[in-house]
Amino acid sequence: MDATLYILFSKKLSKFYIGHTTELLEERLRKHLAGHSGFTSKAKDWEVVHVEFFSEKSLAYQRELEIKKWKSKDRINKLIHTKT
Repeated sequence: MDATLYILFSKKLSKFYIGHTTELLEERLRKHLAGHSGFTSKAKDWEVVHVEFFSEKSLAYQRELEIKKWKSKDRINKLIHTKT
């Protein structure tokens, strides 16, 4: 797969972070947990709770935008807990 959509969750903030990457997910998570500025720098307990794989970066980005438009923790929780 060329791109990964991922959802992170922080218990400390009780918030989700939705993103996509073309690098290894483990490396991307390491960068979120490292010292940087940005939304994910507010907590150091981010964990991957959902992933989806895509053949193209543009498809992963479209899916990211789709999920972000939901603006609903309940809907994101339902996605995370749905087994496919």
